[in-house]
Amino acid sequence: MESNENPTNTSFVYVIHINCTPERLWTGLTDPEFTKRYWGVEFESAWSPGTTMVWKERGIATADPAQIVLDSDPAKHLAYTWHTFTPEWAQHVGVPEEVREVIAAESRSKVAFDIEPVGRVVKLTLTHNGFEPVSTVREMISEGWPALLSSLKTLLETGEPLPEED
Repeated sequence: MESNENPTNTSFVYVIHINCTPERLWTGLTDPEFTKRYWGVEFESAWSPGTTMVWKERGIATADPAQIVLDSDPAKHLAYTWHTFTPEWAQHVGVPEEVREVIAAESRSKVAFDIEPVGRVVKLTLTHNGFEPVSTVREMISEGWPALLSSLKTLLETGEPLPEED
């Protein structure tokens, strides 16, 4: 696993190898019942460029016309704009309002997943970019993505996600 922890870098890249097929990994990234198991988020989307994405997390649906799929090539590549930080979302996931105001004021970032077969495993490269040089969102995702992708890997390889933190 690789990551770039340079705080002056305005993007975040994380690479992980998973013992599955590209098609199974695609399902892990796009199927709402699957994402709910390791992420706690269900996505509503047609997964084609320009279509909107609705995030459903802990009973709260977050939709925004700018929350869209940017690129989609099943089992190879997926890119979308990062989500909208509403007061309802923040309250339900435990983000203090003063932090929500800071992250909501930042430019919307983008996340991309590149899926590449490497022998009998799949290499997943996550690139999350579009951050300002000083970004609270980048700081938050740099902690979140490694844990989230580790749980996805565990679920794909064992059938169970990592246990939730207490």
